[in-house]
Amino acid sequence: MRTPHATTGPPVASRLSGAPAPSDTGPATTKGAPGVQSESTSTGVRARSQHQRRKRIVQAAAALASRGGVEAMQMRTVAERAGVALGTLYRYFPSKMDLVVAVVSEEIDLLEGSIERRPPTATTPSGRAVDVLMRATRGLMREPELADALIRSLITSEVETPFGDRMTGLMLRVSGHGLSPETATEEQCVLAGSLASVWVHELLAMLKGHRTYEQIHRHIEIAATRLLADFPTPPST
Repeated sequence: MRTPHATTGPPVASRLSGAPAPSDTGPATTKGAPGVQSESTSTGVRARSQHQRRKRIVQAAAALASRGGVEAMQMRTVAERAGVALGTLYRYFPSKMDLVVAVVSEEIDLLEGSIERRPPTATTPSGRAVDVLMRATRGLMREPELADALIRSLITSEVETPFGDRMTGLMLRVSGHGLSPETATEEQCVLAGSLASVWVHELLAMLKGHRTYEQIHRHIEIAATRLLADFPTPPST
């Protein structure tokens, strides 16, 4: 987004919001407002630029990992592919594991976006959980090397990662009729987290060639039915 020229009409914020543009003949209290707005616009542009740069880095790392695993995510190679200086990359991600965590978070963001666009339609908590977990399985299996690299790295990493907490929260939300880690009981959090752990175990087994997609589906159904048996069922519409 380009910063608007002061001589070509009202500021962008005024045009978008419908608010009147500052007038040259208005009250004295409006003086200086264009400068403040310009500074705010510059800050917004800078923030968007940083966000886009970070996104390019994460996408570059994911692309490399999808071809050669975490070993291919060399920091210098990621920087070159993303078109940023190596020092810039390290400012965003001090270590390779920080970058791995970011790639995983991006994958979860995509999953959550998919769920928002197309919520599970099953009428039981277990059915909704199975829908979401198998949707995630299909997504990860499109890039098996990336999935294997990310999950193995998260399991062996000493870096604190949000993966487990986010998957637990996701299971609570879709299975517990809007539950969250803050509103769920300790037992519900443990059960939702346990189901997420079963899924990770099954996914690893599939990546090793020890499970078929159909077997994972069946195992997740069994685990979800038992673990979520006492979760609230949404009212019928």
